Amino acid sequence: MKAVIKRQNLEAEYYIAEQCFITELSNSDDDPDVSIARARVEPGVTTHWHRLRDTAERYCILNGVGRVEIGDLPAQHVKAGDIVLIPPLCRQRISNTGAEDLIFLAICSPRFSKDVYQDLENEPVQ
Repeated sequence: MKAVIKRQNLEAEYYIAEQCFITELSNSDDDPDVSIARARVEPGVTTHWHRLRDTAERYCILNGVGRVEIGDLPAQHVKAGDIVLIPPLCRQRISNTGAEDLIFLAICSPRFSKDVYQDLENEPVQ
């Protein structure tokens, strides 16, 4: 890894089929141990059930309120300041239950790559 200051560029935000918007803040070959993305879920939206293979994820809630479902835990209310820990292969989804955008950092280790993402939306919930 090289010393660098990365600037947030919200104009680089893009929509993903999971039903949320992503801005990559740090995700590069130069820093393979971790990636950081800003996720934004609009009011009333629930992301698809999904999981990450070989990758742990943490949500750091920055703004808004929601309901997160991970693994076999009961659904939990989340708000700004909450941290959600998601082990590899743990099914997950998050809903925005508020009136404003739900914004959180998605911090993955090792860094996120598209090949670790598994969409579970059409699989039965166990």
